[in-house]
Amino acid sequence: MQRAAFLNALMLASALLATAPASAEIRIIQSPGGQVGPFLDLFEKVRESGERVVIDGPCLSACTLVLSIVPDERICVTRRAVLGFHAARSVDRRGRFYAEPEASVAVLAAYPGPVRDWISRRGGLSSRLLLLKGRDLAAIYPRCR
Repeated sequence: MQRAAFLNALMLASALLATAPASAEIRIIQSPGGQVGPFLDLFEKVRESGERVVIDGPCLSACTLVLSIVPDERICVTRRAVLGFHAARSVDRRGRFYAEPEASVAVLAAYPGPVRDWISRRGGLSSRLLLLKGRDLAAIYPRCR
């Protein structure tokens, strides 16, 4: 079972990131999110690598943890970038979702100040997906060059 979870995380990482070694950057092209653990592990490795992160498409849910782990000065966004935030939640054995309020508080606190402020101005983290894109996103993170 753990091997299957590892393989799923590895496939997720492959689908999530496109690497361009010559330019030393990691490109997020599309991620619906998923379990937090594999994202934390992946983004910790990215942080340690020193590579720049280019957000070039939807980065939703757990994918947004990149903002908490990789230094701001190494993150840029394209016009296609969209960040999607919601409250933390877990799934029980019957497939039902339930809120994780303490985890939501911890996640919100870990985001950079401008992101936290943007989320707070929109009512905070809840079950509703908040989408940060366009001018609002460009006001927080620089456009990629």
